Amino acid sequence: MPRVVSGKFRGIILDAPKGDNTRPTGDKVKEALFSIIQTRISGCDFVDLFAGTGGIGIEALSRGASSVVLVEKAGQACGVIKSNLNKLKLDEDDDIILMKAGYDAALESLADEGRKFDIIFMDPPYRMAEKAAAAACEIIVRRDLLNDGGILIVEHSSELPFVTDVMNMTPNRTCRYGLAMLTFFSKNG
Repeated sequence: MPRVVSGKFRGIILDAPKGDNTRPTGDKVKEALFSIIQTRISGCDFVDLFAGTGGIGIEALSRGASSVVLVEKAGQACGVIKSNLNKLKLDEDDDIILMKAGYDAALESLADEGRKFDIIFMDPPYRMAEKAAAAACEIIVRRDLLNDGGILIVEHSSELPFVTDVMNMTPNRTCRYGLAMLTFFSKNG
């Protein structure tokens, strides 16, 4: 079961959807991710695309993010996210918003609202990670969704191709944790 690793919700066990359609980010990868970005979290505006259980976004809020947007398309997963938010007694007054939408439509909608973010995290199904990351990069750059110094982080498989030179953002760092990899991107220029 996924859990909140640190911060004000530390130790809370989160619900996960039944079946294998959702693959929550493991504790080892989550701890590594937040160790890398720890100096960026406090006061940041954070987006969790392909939110699944909401665990990454909830972790960001637990560690001091100012606002979190959870984006999830699957109805069952959205129900689980709502349950997890209720368990933590969180609602939109707590600067956490759940959007039931695909990642691309959600990014376009957030841009239409004039929103910009410091960190955008995405953990798509591994088989579609490269394609989804390329599409997200295109929208993020075209719609100017990142604040200055903002980053996109993509979780993907170490066993599947993930070519970054076709993306219109600059890969700055890649870290491997067993089968999971994290690749960090910034805007070009």
